[in-house]
Amino acid sequence: MNSKRIKLIVIVLLVSTAIVQARIKLVALPERAATVIRLDNPQWTLIEEERVLTLQQGLNKVDFSWKGVSIDADSIRLRVLDHPDKVTLLNVSYPPDEAALVWEISSDKDYAETVRISYLLRNIDRLITYKALADKAETAVDLTSFLVLRNFSGEDFERARVLLDYGEAFEQGIDHEETKQMLFLKVPKVPITKVWTFDAAKLPWDPEQLENKNVGIPVSYEIVNDSESGLGEFALWGGKARIFQDDGHESTIFLGEDVTALVPVGEKMELYIGDSRDIVVTQRKMYERQINKRYNKRNQLVLYDTDEQITAKIENFKDSPAVLTMIQHIPGQWEMKECNMEYEKKDASTLEFEIKLPARSEAGPATEELKMHYHRRNVRPGVRPQISPQFRR
Repeated sequence: MNSKRIKLIVIVLLVSTAIVQARIKLVALPERAATVIRLDNPQWTLIEEERVLTLQQGLNKVDFSWKGVSIDADSIRLRVLDHPDKVTLLNVSYPPDEAALVWEISSDKDYAETVRISYLLRNIDRLITYKALADKAETAVDLTSFLVLRNFSGEDFERARVLLDYGEAFEQGIDHEETKQMLFLKVPKVPITKVWTFDAAKLPWDPEQLENKNVGIPVSYEIVNDSESGLGEFALWGGKARIFQDDGHESTIFLGEDVTALVPVGEKMELYIGDSRDIVVTQRKMYERQINKRYNKRNQLVLYDTDEQITAKIENFKDSPAVLTMIQHIPGQWEMKECNMEYEKKDASTLEFEIKLPARSEAGPATEELKMHYHRRNVRPGVRPQISPQFRR
């Protein structure tokens, strides 16, 4: 064997050794210097990890593989941190039929270079759960929130910095097929308002016409996500909530379970605790007349307005004051002619009233009455408003 051939073999061995030393595999946990798990997106989880690559002067090939791990290959990115002006990512290639890629990195010197690798990872589930413990007087709750993290991605994380889209980051490790529950938020004595809700599109208008005349009205605890409540720093994720009450004897009563939606800052969280029969609502349509009739050339009615009036009698049989949220619906185009209570328009056809009811007296229940007189515009004959059949006259 001549000296030139021996020299060539030595060079090939040295290059092969350098490539093997530069191989970085996703499953090689000790090579991670730091990891961040971002839980902003409900379907994908953004992973950002820092690794220290031993680079030699010249061209380096770094192999990154993820067999058995739910990574979106198109999302993988590499960023040089220590010497971005001296270390350059030249290209990336994907070997056929492999869950892997190869980066070609050029370095002007030998470096122990810190790089940040980011990618989207599927199958890390996160759930938010709440526990609300109300005091006996039902004026405040101790609110706690837990993050439930479930990892079915195929990857183990020995230790990582976990970030939601709100709140403080925290350090946590989680292995593949592991579930962990962590306390995320704890706020004592959050003020609540106990609210009864009557939705005219869901509840019967006249309980006297039903076989079971004692109709329950949904009751909720209302929490405002603002600074005055000890909250308001960020939106509250939706999740399952369990509600309890202090019974005054060093024990608790389970009131119910509800699922809340996302609550932005300044908005209200409502926790349903059951139905109450202490407040009775009797609603009736007093009249509905056609006005401003329009006819075609064949004297056929084609368009008209309506003149309508609704009254609702609200009775409070409780020994304490109550707040009733009443939701009314007027379909189509309409104009309010007269209303004896203030309301808020939630959308084009939905009105919301907040009615404060005093406690009952010895003479009987406290009573309030809502009266609405309105016109619906440009109604076509034969077109019925989109309301439940039980309310049609």
